[in-house]
Amino acid sequence: MSYDISSLGNALLDTQFMVDYDFLEEFGLEANSMVLVSAEDQKPILEKLLTLKNESVSDCGGSATNSLVAASNFGSRCHHVCRVADDEDGRFYIKSLKNAGVHHIGIEDNEAGLPTGRCLILVTPDAKRTMISMLGISEFLGENDIDLDVVGSSKIFYIEGYMVTSDDNFNAVIKVLDYLKDKKVIKALSLADAGLVQIFKERFKKIESYGLDMIFCNDDEAIAFAGADSIESAINFYKQKDYLTAVTRGADGSTVINNGSLVNAPAEDIKPIDTNGAGDMFAGSFMHAYLNGHNLQECSSFANFASSLVVTNFGPRIPKESYAKILNKLKKS
Repeated sequence: MSYDISSLGNALLDTQFMVDYDFLEEFGLEANSMVLVSAEDQKPILEKLLTLKNESVSDCGGSATNSLVAASNFGSRCHHVCRVADDEDGRFYIKSLKNAGVHHIGIEDNEAGLPTGRCLILVTPDAKRTMISMLGISEFLGENDIDLDVVGSSKIFYIEGYMVTSDDNFNAVIKVLDYLKDKKVIKALSLADAGLVQIFKERFKKIESYGLDMIFCNDDEAIAFAGADSIESAINFYKQKDYLTAVTRGADGSTVINNGSLVNAPAEDIKPIDTNGAGDMFAGSFMHAYLNGHNLQECSSFANFASSLVVTNFGPRIPKESYAKILNKLKKS
């Protein structure tokens, strides 16, 4: 079976909580950031969250997963290479992925003794999200877990930026990129997190060297990858690149840079509740529209609208019935 989008990314059970800034301060967490921790370090944070009995929601997560779930619900055929353990979280994750219509390679591993990855997402009243990620068995997703024939027959290969944090994950990405050198598969990359880009800049540049076709990022990530001091100078950097760069800009909408030209799409007029998953929704929506022959202005406006519905909802998902509403907007564009 051929796919529209194949992806390589972390399989994390996302559990999201509403918290206040006092909670972040108690655990030394910076708002709107992402940290990688061990299962032992994550455990006391989760235990404290459960005692608070604040509003929470859980679903299959990880950046690439969120994008594929969006694209699948719009009608794209999606395949995800991921790795979970044979535990309660892993079984929940795979069931949730199947319910979203995403095909998968999920390796259940009983020998490593590591749990399925989990991400605690803390959302403050100002809609900022702070992520505490424990990769678990997903850290060891490697070269032997990939069906290269599936990836090679897909229209887009989408790389989650978090794949640079683990040697096994990164080597798996490089193996696929080596395999795709002579194949007409669109190669897309999410920059994932500005701090991550700064720490693993050499690995991101290595991925770029394989001839990317698309990069998805927000303002801060765009600036970090460009080594710039402002979004304006970062945009000038991307104007010189051969690939398309889609930058989400919050209240300023989005900017797509392609062949030296800019396509700006305004943001929807909304009151944000939770920004978690907005960038992932943008990428999944944009890729779906792009594969269906829409121009860049239409792709951007569609992705902005889809992202706005995520931002006004608690959690990285929107109700299934909302996808038809969003698709109707694309058809009218």
